[in-house]
Amino acid sequence: MGSAKARPVGINHVVLEVGNLDEALEFYGNIFEITLRSRGETRAFVDLGDQFIQLNEGKTQEPDGSRHFGLVVDDPAAAIARLKELGVETLERENNFRDPWGNRVEIVTYEKIQFTKSPDVLRGMGLDGLGKTQEAIEELAKKGMAPR
Repeated sequence: MGSAKARPVGINHVVLEVGNLDEALEFYGNIFEITLRSRGETRAFVDLGDQFIQLNEGKTQEPDGSRHFGLVVDDPAAAIARLKELGVETLERENNFRDPWGNRVEIVTYEKIQFTKSPDVLRGMGLDGLGKTQEAIEELAKKGMAPR
């Protein structure tokens, strides 16, 4: 029979290794509107509503190739414009970039993907008007998860 398996229900946080914590907070703060949850000597926690990104000082690996994470934003065009203004090199698609420490990030729009935030979390983030495209709603409906 075997033991019961736990079912993954989401990602609470992602940890990025950076060379310098102050420089990383400045870099990401120049592109995105960020809220610092807390900070220690070698790590910082940046809120993403009910999730967070942890920045750890002390880079130990080579720059990312295809390994990346998708950072969901309310306005990808604004993020891409900031990347251009700051001279951050984008990769094969303009919504993909590497930070100065080689962490690869893909900017993803909330409206077009299945990932959802609860109405309470969106309201708390000041994003209660943020919606989904019909295609995203249909994808969610196929799974019995369409927003109400």
